[in-house]
Amino acid sequence: SASWRSSTAVAMPVRNNLKSPCCNAAATAASAQGVENMEVQPGAREEKEPNVGDLDIVKSPNDPKQYRYIKLDNGLRVLLISDVDLDDDKQSDAASDDEGSDGNQEEDEDSGEGTDEDDEEEMEENMDCDEFEEFDEGVPSDKKKGCSEKQEGCKLEFCVREEFGDSEFWKRYALFLYLGRAHSGKQKMCRSSKMENTASVSKRLVFIIVGEEDRMLVHRIIVVQLSNKQNIKESLLCALCPSAAALCVGVGSFSDSDDLPGLAHFLEHMVFMGSEKYPDENGFDAFLKKHGGSDNASTDCERTVFQFDVQRKYFKEALDRWAQFFIGPLMIRDAIDREVEAVDSEYQLAKPSDSNRKEMLFGSLAKPGHPMGHFFWGNAQTLKHDPSVKNIDTYARLREFWKRYYSAHYMTLAVQSRAENLDTLETWVKEIFTSMPNNGLPKPDFAHLPEPFDTPAFNKLYRAVPVTKLHSLDISWALPPQKQHYRAKPLHYLTWLVGHEGKGSILSLLRKKFWALALYGGNNETGFDHNSTYSVFNISITLTDDGYEHFYEVAHIVFQYVKMLQKIGPQQRIFEEIQKIEDNEFHYQEQTDPIENVEDICENMQLFKKADILTGDQLLFEYKPEIIAAALNLLKPDRANLLLLSPNNGGKCGLKEKWFGTQYSVEEIEKAWSKKWARDFDLNPELHLPVENQFIATDFALKAADRPNTQYPVKVLNSTQGCLWYKKDTKFKIPKAYIRFHLVSPLIQQSPENLVLFDILVVILAHNLAEPAYAADVAQLEYKLVAGEYGLVIRIKGFNHKLPLLFQLIIDYLADFAATPEVFGMITEQLKKTYFNLLIKPDKLSKDVRLLILEHARWSLMQKYLALMNGPSIESLLSFVKNFKSQLFVEGLAQGNFTSNESISLLNYVMERLQFRPLEKEFPVQFRVVELPNKPYLCKVKSLNKGDANSEVSVYYQSGAKTLKEHALMELLVMHMEEPCFDFLRTKETLGYHVYPMLRNTSGILGFSVTVETQATKFNTEIVDKKIEEFLSCFEKKIENLSDEAFKTQVTALIKLKECEDTHLGEEVDRNWGEVLTQQYLFDRLDHEIDALKSFCKANLVEWFKAHQGLNSKKLSVHVVGYGEHEPDTRSDPNSPETQNTYEEVSRLTFLLPSPLIAEATPINDIRAFTSTLKLFPYHKIIK
Repeated sequence: SASWRSSTAVAMPVRNNLKSPCCNAAATAASAQGVENMEVQPGAREEKEPNVGDLDIVKSPNDPKQYRYIKLDNGLRVLLISDVDLDDDKQSDAASDDEGSDGNQEEDEDSGEGTDEDDEEEMEENMDCDEFEEFDEGVPSDKKKGCSEKQEGCKLEFCVREEFGDSEFWKRYALFLYLGRAHSGKQKMCRSSKMENTASVSKRLVFIIVGEEDRMLVHRIIVVQLSNKQNIKESLLCALCPSAAALCVGVGSFSDSDDLPGLAHFLEHMVFMGSEKYPDENGFDAFLKKHGGSDNASTDCERTVFQFDVQRKYFKEALDRWAQFFIGPLMIRDAIDREVEAVDSEYQLAKPSDSNRKEMLFGSLAKPGHPMGHFFWGNAQTLKHDPSVKNIDTYARLREFWKRYYSAHYMTLAVQSRAENLDTLETWVKEIFTSMPNNGLPKPDFAHLPEPFDTPAFNKLYRAVPVTKLHSLDISWALPPQKQHYRAKPLHYLTWLVGHEGKGSILSLLRKKFWALALYGGNNETGFDHNSTYSVFNISITLTDDGYEHFYEVAHIVFQYVKMLQKIGPQQRIFEEIQKIEDNEFHYQEQTDPIENVEDICENMQLFKKADILTGDQLLFEYKPEIIAAALNLLKPDRANLLLLSPNNGGKCGLKEKWFGTQYSVEEIEKAWSKKWARDFDLNPELHLPVENQFIATDFALKAADRPNTQYPVKVLNSTQGCLWYKKDTKFKIPKAYIRFHLVSPLIQQSPENLVLFDILVVILAHNLAEPAYAADVAQLEYKLVAGEYGLVIRIKGFNHKLPLLFQLIIDYLADFAATPEVFGMITEQLKKTYFNLLIKPDKLSKDVRLLILEHARWSLMQKYLALMNGPSIESLLSFVKNFKSQLFVEGLAQGNFTSNESISLLNYVMERLQFRPLEKEFPVQFRVVELPNKPYLCKVKSLNKGDANSEVSVYYQSGAKTLKEHALMELLVMHMEEPCFDFLRTKETLGYHVYPMLRNTSGILGFSVTVETQATKFNTEIVDKKIEEFLSCFEKKIENLSDEAFKTQVTALIKLKECEDTHLGEEVDRNWGEVLTQQYLFDRLDHEIDALKSFCKANLVEWFKAHQGLNSKKLSVHVVGYGEHEPDTRSDPNSPETQNTYEEVSRLTFLLPSPLIAEATPINDIRAFTSTLKLFPYHKIIK
């Protein structure tokens, strides 16, 4: 899979890597000289008509926004972005006048935003870090209520994202990709805002914590189904759409000093803790939460990015508050120790990540003194304990770092609002940001440190032991920086070819030999892979067991392919095909959420010329074969470094990386292979360039409607075998469409063995499709196969011209499903690793335990793991597949630039090709849930990852089968809870990096929880449980003292978030598909929730909370206990070497008894015995 198709890997909740997929090579591609080409005289701009943007900034024909570039007297470069139609300014003002309370009003009461159960599936990916990345499908959505905890993503979808994030593999077949890691990329450290930790309703934020299909649970909080009358929509649009700003400081972790590693990252945290003008430590986050906003920040090698969004009425005040962090940050001494603990917890959460470990090991190979060798994360040791011993004043050094590097002339700012025109935005920016200091010093430049990996330590074979069960081979080249070539994008071209998966590709041949499952090739957009001193070109291959044994042969095939490319040279046909695909996508690109847009743009302003700010990371501008050849010819075997990652390396690695503790060894390349590669070795005739892509769209006409347009999807085909919902797009008017199908079968949930066989079916189906469907995939026809709880989910999107062909291809391969014994053996072995890698994560184990308790007849991941360990046969698989296809209920949604007749043909094709019988009776796509008794229960288990200090405490309170109105009230409660929860448990008590309340919708049964991720090296889980109870007691008093005005402000904020319009078609589709997938069909759910919110008063909130607290509450605490000195049951010798977890060790839970500290809780030591005595709620849907 090509890196240009994937987002940056992130170990923590980070939101600044959603770059356009077409340009990893260009992501850091503008030199300081190039950026200076967009100079404007400070404080001035060319005389233009009022509210007219800069016409020399190239934008998509589909982009309605106006842009204006200015430079302030202090050197700050700014891009102003206005969504306002000049003819609608008066309507905008009118809408503004009708908004809620005064923007200057400030209340003490803050709030949080809860999410449904499904949100947590993806939230888990933010928190721990095994190769976490942000995920795709356009823009995020926000909370959609009333859906069951796990729908299609609950089995493996969330796990896959964790391993593969937004890679193209993940987009196409989520389950398959998770089987092996095929991606690496520098993690960006970030200050995780309260909103992010708790799944804030901000669309961009929730994008990080919910999966694409699960986004149905979140979308509706953002979108309102307004009247079909266009004038009503236009008059409300400006008031409903959030405004956003992002600032990029052209300085990052490369500027850390040797004696204070992690200082840049720490400063990114500290500047948010109050300012001289607004000294309240959590004041900004509290302000945003009251007004439907979110914020975050992240630190890279040479850049640090800050961003926020908020309801547009409060945008100017928010801008002023936010700007003060860069004008006069408070950074009081008292806050340092507390925030060091947050940074340290972030580091502890990152330690079990194999991608982080690989990168720290790679960075350690750089020349002594090069900043690549820095420990960018920082922890308590480097920021607190060592400075204390060395008499270093961390506080003073923080302020020095801020004064030296947070200078206006290093910064770029992007500001976007739909309600303000360009002139207004320019006035605001000049008023607010002019006082930002400029120290007049030259910007840090590391270009004098070239070739950091031209050392004896490079060009070797490194063996390392991973945390997870995974075999991978990384082949890396360190190239000169490619920043000046962003218009030709040489690495983009090479990435396209190396990452190809069609016939003649590296991966195609490796799959035929059963040596590899996945391949990632190219360069990430992060500073780790691409900066002013070098660029990395990396090929990472997920190996099978057999591939591990033949890793030298695998490397040889890679070198043969690269040599073939070198021999034939750059091909204009290939370049123009890539160029055409990217041009099509850019021309018809959909609008993104404002916070995402400004986040990308402020970084682009550091990298590209003014005219290319919007296009520099997306388009291929000019074919320069000599530039491509120069990079290509550097990819020689004798310049490559090999890293072999495998559990089989355990016991063979005597070295240990300093910061993450990775066990590794280093050796010379075997002489036989080094001699072979030094000679003119033969090419492989099975390796060749991809053929011309027949899936590239050429017809972009908008279809004429063949039935009356409707506001919501309508059922256009209904039979005993299935039904189809359809909606013609009349809003976004782009030549794209979405196809979603759910093939439901009761067979799946009959046993854990069947669940395993279903997983294998989906993985092998994806494996079989990988080669024939890859051409469609790179032509922007994206597909994904998901093994859902109740059936196979097929998701396809892209230009509608060739989309039905891709859908038919998938159905054909399902109808003609085949599996060889070799493929079956390879997949089952990898699936065993997949299950194992999930179980050793504390957050995944906590969820598995909680749902095993709550959901009747649910098979846990551990039960699936045991069934897989017992060894299913290929005969059992083929029998299962036959039975699965013989009896189904198929439900679909087609939305976008399709006619209804075209859509109907999709379901007809499924029925014709699969020839299945209808189900004998209606099958509910949800579990029944146990009713907890009115007393506290505790299920305390030992973490399955030996030596991992991370623990998780989740305290859940069950409410019951409730109405839509009660759901809205609970949502409001959790929204109120979020900010105080963060302030109490993280800021003041420093219990952990991730603390959050969450609304739980578990198969239609409501509840809420408070979760803390902590470390056993710092806290005992029972103490954390007690602190959560203490917080809830304080919170009860807080809401009792809440003023009526503050309550109304919070209600208004939630309503505004629910009223915000979709930014692109995918959001609307996700929301509608959520209703179809859960068989609830309440497409106007948002309207009902808004009506409910308008009916509430403060007394409703207080009464509801009190009813769910105290001795009679239905409380369930789940503790996953890490290893450390604060946990007597898991205490171990800190000096003992790391040991590998075995397959057998993770196949059973170890229950721990509570101490007298939490004696009031009844322990659960046998889950099945406990749940067998409980009553069950009836099946319930939140639709009334």
